[in-house]
Amino acid sequence: MPNFTDTHQENIIELRGIRQSYDGGKNFIIDGLDLLVEDKPAQGQFVVILGASGAGKSTVLRYIAGLQRPTEGTILVKGKPIEEAPRVGMVFQQYSSLPWRTVLENVALPLEYQGVDAKERETRAREMIELVGLAGHEEKFAQYPTLSGGQLQRVAIARSLIANPDILLMDEPFGALDINTRLQMQDLLMEIWHSIHPTIVFVTHDIPEAVYLADDIYMMKPAPSRFTEHVHVDLPLDRNRETKRTQRYIDLVRLVEDKMIQITSEQ
Repeated sequence: MPNFTDTHQENIIELRGIRQSYDGGKNFIIDGLDLLVEDKPAQGQFVVILGASGAGKSTVLRYIAGLQRPTEGTILVKGKPIEEAPRVGMVFQQYSSLPWRTVLENVALPLEYQGVDAKERETRAREMIELVGLAGHEEKFAQYPTLSGGQLQRVAIARSLIANPDILLMDEPFGALDINTRLQMQDLLMEIWHSIHPTIVFVTHDIPEAVYLADDIYMMKPAPSRFTEHVHVDLPLDRNRETKRTQRYIDLVRLVEDKMIQITSEQ
């Protein structure tokens, strides 16, 4: 079994001995979950979590974000308890923008909460809007159908990144998008990752998407859930559509598919 409790560098995310029960300890839906994510300065890491529905993938993101506490276990971000941890951004599958605010106002919202003055908020928000490819849409209201689904997720990504978080959590952010938009968003995310180097933890059910985006893929078995498989994606860091046509990419997709089938069939 892979070792999820040892790394060669300092860790940015540590989950050790995690157990989760919702009935006072009679049953545990997560039991013995461990995960360490190394801190790679000036590069970041792109970690993808795979697992069957209900395995607890979104719960793991909620732990890291400080939105949920496990029944037992330790969670550290950059070596600190979650209460003292650096900023973490999060992007959900559901569109999360405030529809009564413009794109510019939505993206600047975290800076507004931090008390940053209006001029600096606008400058930084416009820079982030350009980074995610939404220049020209600043004054539009962040709602459908004024903006497409892909554009609304670009707003969410920009808003999550504007406060310079060390970690960006993404919970199936492209799941509701059509295939062409989804492929475009995958490429955009790769560009952003290479540009500002956050550590990204990304949940998806899409195995080809996982292989295309990830440095490392961690797979969860169904309840009582824990990580049981790890695949290091040994593809070049700079990836594009041609990467998906290489034999190594195809082989990795098959490898991950086989491991996922094995994990689910063991139940």
